[in-house]
Amino acid sequence: MSKIKVKYEFPMHCLSEILYGYLASAEGLSEWFADEVEERGDDFYFTWGGVTTEKATLIKYKPESFVRYKWEEDKDKKTYFEMSIAVDEITEDLSLNITDFCEPGEEEENRIYWENLVEVLTIKLGAG
Repeated sequence: MSKIKVKYEFPMHCLSEILYGYLASAEGLSEWFADEVEERGDDFYFTWGGVTTEKATLIKYKPESFVRYKWEEDKDKKTYFEMSIAVDEITEDLSLNITDFCEPGEEEENRIYWENLVEVLTIKLGAG
């Protein structure tokens, strides 16, 4: 069965260039996304608990706008996870938009996972 696309929007209270650093660099990602992140070219190695390491490749990006990663273990060519920065043209409010894919029936678990990650990110940004 195919994975389904899920999208989330989180209001953020920081500058887009600062937020982008937390989305697109190993140093930034290791602050909130994984315990340790190593960057080798376009490949990122995410480690949790010193035990589990997963590889994702940066497949598309636009500075200060978005990053899109593809997990190596995910064989479905259409799946990825993307973190994009949106700025409202009128209010100039900034939000972090997440696009991810999960198994059918795991939408709630996936939403909670991202909410917890973004909560940590918000604390790191000093915007919580």
